[in-house]
Amino acid sequence: MFNGAFTTMGRYWKQLFGFTAAVYGTAAVVVVAALLVALSAVHEQLERIKASSLDTDTVDGDDITPVIVALGAVTLVGLVVAVVAMALVQAAVPAVLREAVLGRPVTFRSVGRTAGSRLRAMVGTVLLTSLIGVVPVVLMAVGEATALLLVLSDGHRGGAAVAMALSILLLLASAPLALWLWVKFSLAPTAVVLEDQGPVDALRRSSHLVRGDWWRVFGIGMLGYLVAGVASYFVQLPFSLLGVFSSALTTGDLGSNPTLTSVLVTLGSVAGIVIAGQLIGQTFVGTFPPLLLGLVYVDRRMRTENLAQGLTEAAGLTMPSHGYGPSHGYGPSYGYGPFHGYGPSPYGPPAPPYHGAPGHAPTPPAGPAPQPQPPGEDSPRDGGDTAP
Repeated sequence: MFNGAFTTMGRYWKQLFGFTAAVYGTAAVVVVAALLVALSAVHEQLERIKASSLDTDTVDGDDITPVIVALGAVTLVGLVVAVVAMALVQAAVPAVLREAVLGRPVTFRSVGRTAGSRLRAMVGTVLLTSLIGVVPVVLMAVGEATALLLVLSDGHRGGAAVAMALSILLLLASAPLALWLWVKFSLAPTAVVLEDQGPVDALRRSSHLVRGDWWRVFGIGMLGYLVAGVASYFVQLPFSLLGVFSSALTTGDLGSNPTLTSVLVTLGSVAGIVIAGQLIGQTFVGTFPPLLLGLVYVDRRMRTENLAQGLTEAAGLTMPSHGYGPSHGYGPSYGYGPFHGYGPSPYGPPAPPYHGAPGHAPTPPAGPAPQPQPPGEDSPRDGGDTAP
């Protein structure tokens, strides 16, 4: 699986990293622009708050309210942009994988067109799967907030301790369930693109594919996120150190009573360095785990739904219709093609035969037709090079 994921990234790195970097870069620009607009709108209030904090111990509430509203609006914009960006990347990775499995070329236009067409369904899927991890955090936050209110209102430390203990118990009880559900629905984003499924149907489809192989999907997925997280950390580390070093140099020139504008410019330059590192790291984090889980999706369908025969037919080859795994209601014999646009009804007409690179007609194979191989193994079609 990992061999196939790295091979795919090596062959299609321009499409994967280029599209992901463009999406996350645009998202960062939108959030920064919203922040600048908000700061310009409440600039006077911030100046008065700064002056009041230096002269007196109280701050006018009429100045605090617009600042809170502006920060809330920026936060809302940031959440919406983050969800849309994540959905576009989650849709782009299976779009590349669909062509990579068949050994076909991929263009930026085709990736963008596919990601845009499946954006609404992918946003719904991202929101539904995100709720799985949000519920334990919300339960923990409610317990901590209750404990804090008890301490601040009446000083009931015993009730606060009970509330805190209850929140911890709720977290311990809900975390395993959230993890189980996350693995169960981890293949839903791939199903949204490759099978043209809606959010709810994609969750059901993922549950069907993961059934009977939960631990294997869990191990591959966790290891994939671990590898991506470690790589992202080492990529961001130089940028973080550079940001700290730059902050130490620039803050010394502000003086004892700096203006709000000079402070914002200094912080903005430091934040720009850190954000650049985060964008580079997020490009790998947003690409590698979905690609790995997409290969798990293909592997599960090969094992349970005879997908190998459908892929062979989509690639313009032939092979025996037996001996490649059973079909349980979703295989080619039940009307489901290998991927959207390549199989029989209802997922579009059969694809034309694959003729290889331009100007090179393939030679008909002698003897039995070649069999599709698992991701990462040598392919007889390309002279021993690995194919996803």
